[in-house]
Amino acid sequence: SPAAADHTLPPNIPDDSVAQEQLDGLDVQPKGPQDGYDRSLFPHWNVVESPCTARQVVLERDGHDVVTDDSCQPTEGSWWSAFDDEWVYDEPSDISVDHLVPLSEAWKTGAADWTTDERADFANDVESSQLWLATQASNGEKGDQDPSEWMPSNTDVHCDYAKSWIDVKDRYDLTITDEEQSSLQGTLDSSC
Repeated sequence: SPAAADHTLPPNIPDDSVAQEQLDGLDVQPKGPQDGYDRSLFPHWNVVESPCTARQVVLERDGHDVVTDDSCQPTEGSWWSAFDDEWVYDEPSDISVDHLVPLSEAWKTGAADWTTDERADFANDVESSQLWLATQASNGEKGDQDPSEWMPSNTDVHCDYAKSWIDVKDRYDLTITDEEQSSLQGTLDSSC
């Protein structure tokens, strides 16, 4: 398999001190209701860099030796899932592009009040560390859980996972719960 140096994480993960400042500034309150939520309210895998969709951009951005066709669809390459330290080879349909802060989590912590365009920006954000490569198994295991409920089995990425979660919540002015704050602070203290 590719060397450890080939383990690619999403871009713009903040450093430890910035993540701590962001965490200290997040609004702590209980999650809102799931009422009214539907994934279709977050239009995703939109074209972000013509002709490439957000999913295709991430597959090329974070993959290795990726070959794409004329419509930007990867046809071969290798992709590393940080959540479980697993590789996927030459089958781009077998690797998920995970919304780090799940769409339903965003809905319950502020996005229910957003416009459709704002939710589309969130769901297709290839500039921040909101979109991660993940095996289908680890993505399914995570579901819509926050870091107080689930962390990757690959403990080597706990620090970056927590810092990314904090950064996305900060960028989009989303709230966190007491349990979430405690878990994130514990991860910063123990893993970063």
